Amino acid sequence: MKFIFWSAVATVGYTYLGYMVCLWIRRAWHRQPVRSRSYLPSISIVLVVRNEVNHLENKLRSFMAMSYPPEKVEMIVVSDGSSDGTNLVLSKFGQNSRIHSIIQEQPRGKASGLNRALKSANGEVVVFTDARQTIASDAVLRLMENFADPSVGCASGELMLGDPGIGESVRGLGLYWKIEKITRELESASGSVIGATGALYAVRRNLLVPLPSETILDDVFIPMQVVRQGYRVVLDSRARVWDVSDLGTSREFSRKVRTLSGVYQLLQMQSWLLSSDNPVRFEFVSHKLLRLAVPFALCATLVSSFLLPASFYRAVLVLQLAFYGLSVWGSLKLKWNPLARIADAAFTFVFLNAAAALAFANFVSGHRPAWDVGREC
Repeated sequence: MKFIFWSAVATVGYTYLGYMVCLWIRRAWHRQPVRSRSYLPSISIVLVVRNEVNHLENKLRSFMAMSYPPEKVEMIVVSDGSSDGTNLVLSKFGQNSRIHSIIQEQPRGKASGLNRALKSANGEVVVFTDARQTIASDAVLRLMENFADPSVGCASGELMLGDPGIGESVRGLGLYWKIEKITRELESASGSVIGATGALYAVRRNLLVPLPSETILDDVFIPMQVVRQGYRVVLDSRARVWDVSDLGTSREFSRKVRTLSGVYQLLQMQSWLLSSDNPVRFEFVSHKLLRLAVPFALCATLVSSFLLPASFYRAVLVLQLAFYGLSVWGSLKLKWNPLARIADAAFTFVFLNAAAALAFANFVSGHRPAWDVGREC
């Protein structure tokens, strides 16, 4: 029983702290800076939307006004079975030679839309983005500078949860995302990032491969294919894209379940990820897979500390119960104060691991969550 307890504790500790320590040491001993410089390749901006009438026009206008030579930019927008006014918005831009619209009358999913868009793409580099988020005017320009380094095959922007005028949120998923970004920055500084920011990332067009039609996580599938071909995936914190910090508990939970379900799907579709063919297998297991194991490690810690008789384990049990009690308090979103901040962090931790547990249930039952137009992170 002691073995189960300490193994479970080690799993949780390594997943959320030990892995970052390993990356920090690796960066100190083997930093791999990107040899970036001004670089202006032709680009194709790809956007797959469904019922985004409230965001699409602003998104297109922001790209038309961005800091990049307009003659080097084309935009390809796929409307995937939209039933609101999305297609009317696209028709307004029909005379603009830089914007190409593809209308799929029936919904076929994001992967299908991306495959159709990529067949039409002519740019040396393809930029992937979503409709809702606000992208800084110089973000694409900064991303392209990374491709001056021939070892870079994919460059990811940095997702900021909050308001550009106020700054990032430190509550709930905003706090989680700050920790996640530290991990990605360490991975990038010493090798490759495991996945990209779905709201903004770019890939050399000649490295792109067709996506399986049911793919959930294009922003992990595509970067991993880049790594498989011997190129780096890097994060550029200068290329910023902003999104609201809280989409609502229900929507955030569904989105996170879908994201984690996508990791299980990748394992089914891409068995090479766990083989020696994957040059970042250690990072993939540490960053993605162990997070799926944490809910079970938490349960094992709770049960084993209850069954072990020593006073130390009893104390650990009490601390766990207090932590879960704080998470319940945090779910109530009470007035912000130092203790409420701890409660909010506890709720976020439990929230994310509950989503991981449900993702496992989806995997076992064969349930596949549908495409959600919300962010992936």
